Amino acid sequence: MGKIDIKEVLTRSDLCKFIYLPAKVHRNEPDWLPPIYMDEWELFNKKKNSSYKYADAVLYLAFRNKKPVGRIMGIINKRYNSIKNEKHGRFCFMECYEDREVFKALLTKVEEWARGYGMIKMVGPLGFSDKDPQGFQIEGFQYPQIITTPTNSPFLPRMIEMEGYLKEVDLVNYIIPMPRELPEVYRRAFDRVSKKTEFEVIEFRSKKEIKPYILTVLELMNETFADIYGFVPLSDKEKKDLAKRYLPILDPEFIKLVKKDTEIIGFVIGMPDLSEGIRAARGKFFPFGIFKILHEMKRSKKLMLMLGGIKKPYRGQGVDVLLAVKILNSAIRTKKESFDSHLILESNIKMRAECERLDGKIVKRFRIYQKEL
Repeated sequence: MGKIDIKEVLTRSDLCKFIYLPAKVHRNEPDWLPPIYMDEWELFNKKKNSSYKYADAVLYLAFRNKKPVGRIMGIINKRYNSIKNEKHGRFCFMECYEDREVFKALLTKVEEWARGYGMIKMVGPLGFSDKDPQGFQIEGFQYPQIITTPTNSPFLPRMIEMEGYLKEVDLVNYIIPMPRELPEVYRRAFDRVSKKTEFEVIEFRSKKEIKPYILTVLELMNETFADIYGFVPLSDKEKKDLAKRYLPILDPEFIKLVKKDTEIIGFVIGMPDLSEGIRAARGKFFPFGIFKILHEMKRSKKLMLMLGGIKKPYRGQGVDVLLAVKILNSAIRTKKESFDSHLILESNIKMRAECERLDGKIVKRFRIYQKEL
């Protein structure tokens, strides 16, 4: 079959091979969901991605007979390790053909790299933060792939287990059927909570109205996500970058905030599923891909629940009810047929209970693995 060569990505030409390798690996899978390539070029650019300021990272390509056949990224998130008092290396963005030799060579190389920095454990797939695709999908391959989640082949989890990796944590993905009208349990709770005049729900009609709140919401995310596995607080630069990245595709209808006095204390952000649009655009925003994506978003009958959080002092006071009812009403009004919960840590019992209260069903499971070095 030919010798395997592992090469560090140092040139633009090699980075191009790294970014577009998954499309070649999955070229015979019509339902495979490509990434948004504009985001990929920024993600792996040390000058544009401010995550590199607090993380060491390396990209490797595997070659057989001078042909790229696999890739992997290694990360040492110094900020996260410092917060958690850990010495963990990470691997992520791993792709290869069904070839155990290639898989093993890539994983061994990134383990050696992490060990060279004094790391004592390897975890992954896990990127710079939980905002990057995390884990290998291990269940639910019959269901459509969705944005910002792994799109791996079923053989990758088997291969990593052969290399001695064990479960670190699982994440689950629910599909929730859309009720035709607001469930009675929510209506009663909303009537009770809405009498608390100190809480004000903020809704939007345009992206222009959203813009002044974006950085405030991302700061609230920093606060409310602090204990979530893999989450790294965003710097001011990262908040601005994230806002710039997502503002063009946000739908004001599905963004809800709760305010007490002058303080934003809770938020939820939903987004019509744009997967079909990305597939139609082949992952390219320009020159015409953005129009395909926006067109499919308008047609989509599925609402993705992307982010949400409530300040700790106000939890258990009905703020979650206000947010849930408002986004449910918007989804019913716009004739959505289902909610996609996106990824929920399996240990998040409260969030899972809310999904199941609405007859949600787990359709996918993703696993982050770990191994002592």
